[in-house]
Amino acid sequence: MSNEPLGPLTGTTVLDFTRVLSGPYCTMMLADMGARVIKIEQPGRGDDTRRWGPPFEEGESSYFMSVNRNKESLTLNLKHPEGRPILEALLNKADVLVENFRPGTLTRMKLGYADVAARWPELVYCSISGFGHTGPRRAEPGYDAVLQAEGGLMSITGEDDGPAYRLGVAIADITSGMFAAYGVAMALLARHRTGHGQFVDVGMLDSVAALLTYQAGIYFATNQPPQRLGNRHPTIVPYEVLEAGDGELVVAVGNDQLWRTFCGVLGADDLGTDPRFVTNKDRVERHGLLRPILIDRLRARPAADWISLLTEAGIPCGVVRDLEEVFLDPQIVERAMVVALDHPVAGAIRTLGVPVKLNDTPGSIRTPPPTLGQQTEEILGRDLGLEPSSIARLRRAGAI
Repeated sequence: MSNEPLGPLTGTTVLDFTRVLSGPYCTMMLADMGARVIKIEQPGRGDDTRRWGPPFEEGESSYFMSVNRNKESLTLNLKHPEGRPILEALLNKADVLVENFRPGTLTRMKLGYADVAARWPELVYCSISGFGHTGPRRAEPGYDAVLQAEGGLMSITGEDDGPAYRLGVAIADITSGMFAAYGVAMALLARHRTGHGQFVDVGMLDSVAALLTYQAGIYFATNQPPQRLGNRHPTIVPYEVLEAGDGELVVAVGNDQLWRTFCGVLGADDLGTDPRFVTNKDRVERHGLLRPILIDRLRARPAADWISLLTEAGIPCGVVRDLEEVFLDPQIVERAMVVALDHPVAGAIRTLGVPVKLNDTPGSIRTPPPTLGQQTEEILGRDLGLEPSSIARLRRAGAI
């Protein structure tokens, strides 16, 4: 028997009806924390991302494998008459159901929240969709790039005189998945008190809007939509990308004491007490005047020299690194943020680690992403008690 500590969601069973990114990210977070996640996939097809690429590793999509570790895959045709009894048997054992279909899709199949809660009132039912299950846009599909645009993120991302940009990762999907996992955890916590589950409704537009924080605060205070500022911060200066002698570096001078220290490192103590720049408010208002002065100083040395000096002085700073540099960082290695796994088809693969470190009931990465239907026979036999002959018959009939 393993002595490895059990994750906080150990003993929780999740039926995962999700695909692509927002839903799989949610269920991966739950699985990392110990939940048993049974991914329900369409026979012969599975999650759309199984075909997204290149790159593929021995035919397995790197995109799919990036968000489906620690899960089991069961192929099940929900429209087949013999598929429904299997699903109901699984629901008898489940604590959570997560889906990210367009609102109404599962309702038409008698699998919406009202139908499921009537028979399984203790079940936590989580739905992720583009716009949520209420409101005039509830029936619209949700795609990350569209939600980044519609949610305002693209209006504040990019150079001030250039086009809007989407973030380099699917932040609308990922954030929605994170909020969904948070909602599921809160609903499970509430179930300990109330004895019943509830509906967790996560809209991607809501999730993106929730990220706006101080940018929304700027709008609420001024009634003026914030504009794109490139790599500048709207309320802190200097907090941006600046040019050194051989390239760029990022500095984050978050208060006036750091500003004076920063100027000392630059050999410009007089700048730290210059009445034009002495407070952060002054620096924000005179950014256009200050930036060329800083760049003129920084160009006197290579970026690596400045990073060493600034770090020693306690000034938050860094360089723009590519992913190879990130994943070779001893800090990333020490924190187990890259984990090696042995995949049954792809062979040796790497995946990201668990970012939340719990000292008593830690999350863990236990199994590689499953191949399509990899655990179908095991789940139907071990969990539902079906004989091999019955499982073979269901497969021939197209139910699994």
